[in-house]
Amino acid sequence: MPRYEYRCRSCGDTFELSRPMAESAAPASCPEGHDDTVKLLSTVAVGSSAKGGAPAPASGGGGGGGCCGGGCCG
Repeated sequence: MPRYEYRCRSCGDTFELSRPMAESAAPASCPEGHDDTVKLLSTVAVGSSAKGGAPAPASGGGGGGGCCGGGCCG
């Protein structure tokens, strides 16, 4: 189930709710009971988790460098 992030305009609290996509636009009360909340835009990280932002290898092989795994074949 997707998680949505909200901010309460009354107390400034930021909180998350898990709810079906069909209910994503429905009003949400903050944990303190205030009803004046707004749904925040979320960013989704897509891609590699490798350091330096390098893309993950496309193949499921042993290293992606040909017959010897990326070493220099001579």
